[in-house]
Amino acid sequence: MQQTEAFHQRIDQALDNDQARRNFRSAMSGLMEGRAAQFPDDVELQALRDQARAIRQYALSKQPQLLEQLERQLTANGIQVHWAEDAEQANEIIYQILKGAGAKTVVKGKSMVSEETELNHYLDQRGLEVLESDLGEYIIQLAEEPPSHIVQPAIHKNRFEVAELFQKFHPELGYTDDVDQLTLAARQILREKFATADAGISGVNFAVAETGTLCLVENEGNGRLSTTAPRLHIAITGVEKVVEKLSDVPPLLEILTKSATGQPITTYFNMISRPRQADELDGPEAVHLVLLDNGRSRIRIDEELLDTLRCIRCGACINHCPVYVQLGGHAYGTVYPGPIGIALEPQRIGIDKVGTLTSACSLCGACGEVCPVRIPLPKLINRLRAEAVDGLRSDTTVRGHGSLRKSTEAKTWWLWQQLYTHPGLYRLFTWFATRLRGLTPPRLGGWTRYRSAPRPAARPLRELARQEGFRDE
Repeated sequence: MQQTEAFHQRIDQALDNDQARRNFRSAMSGLMEGRAAQFPDDVELQALRDQARAIRQYALSKQPQLLEQLERQLTANGIQVHWAEDAEQANEIIYQILKGAGAKTVVKGKSMVSEETELNHYLDQRGLEVLESDLGEYIIQLAEEPPSHIVQPAIHKNRFEVAELFQKFHPELGYTDDVDQLTLAARQILREKFATADAGISGVNFAVAETGTLCLVENEGNGRLSTTAPRLHIAITGVEKVVEKLSDVPPLLEILTKSATGQPITTYFNMISRPRQADELDGPEAVHLVLLDNGRSRIRIDEELLDTLRCIRCGACINHCPVYVQLGGHAYGTVYPGPIGIALEPQRIGIDKVGTLTSACSLCGACGEVCPVRIPLPKLINRLRAEAVDGLRSDTTVRGHGSLRKSTEAKTWWLWQQLYTHPGLYRLFTWFATRLRGLTPPRLGGWTRYRSAPRPAARPLRELARQEGFRDE
């Protein structure tokens, strides 16, 4: 199967990159320790998780009404709202806005939804210059790589690799591998772009229906400059990011920042409710919001899979995932990696396209234990594994369900069922299996790719028990 082979190739490449694996191990350990330090009282943590879950769950249950209210409030505030059914439509809307404004250069704040739509590539093909202003995003833009993490996109690179990139693209700044100097160099590069860019593009962390407010969380100030310095600001976000009230934001913000980077609060929290007014000295002259569906409404139909949309993109599940630590984000081959990617991407794109992702999980449960909004990720991943091989189910909204079903595997499990439901047949099988144990093949499909083949014991347990004097009742 093509997707399986491609996935295995990416896994092999990731496992062969010892430097990247060391980078991930070091970074993930720091993030986990930082989160643990922010939640010394488990009772308070669980209460905050319950509150955050309830806020997100309520918003999803009322999502159609809240989105309509959000549009009314934003429009009343002077922000223009656009609806996009899929990635192509979202990109075209943004391009037309930029074209209508005569924009040629764009500074862009960090946005995973724009990664989802491949906006940079779309605009670049149409002659627009797009510069990522987030330091991590700028690094991977230079490297021509996708993000490897939803919060820290360049987490797979160490300072020496970043220094080499800066030396290659900006030799005039001189070589340095000092982190502070590299950050200063990036500021020098980006400062002029902020001052001269025609438009700024950003993501949205929370969209408040009550007030028509777009909330952005960041640490570098680049988001604030992207949304304030250019004369045109375009925000793009998924429809699930809406919340009901402004009072819903503080609990979500608190648990987001502590879960994501181990910070008590981020450096900047931006609230955008309108474009520049006549008596104001700065801010964009026009603000647009693009609300993207891209499969989210389909996910929302299923009462169990709906939980996926509670995600606030903190990355805690990724930071604590033992599989991600070994592979890194690029091995997944999707926009969203780690446990949340395994749960989201097969629903968003289709099991027939990326269903193999569900095998990149040990079901250890760490992701579910740390999720700030209590998404039952192991349960959802297990459900999608079943969807991948269940070709008979008709009441599902998941695209490509049953596409990974193999007839030989299905027959094998049917035989296993027959053995374990017929005692006489089971005893006969174990008798032959123990006597012919020397014929056990060394390879048993994918299971033995990284494991030794299991070999039957010399005698079944029933015979050993009889030798000790135990008898069947």
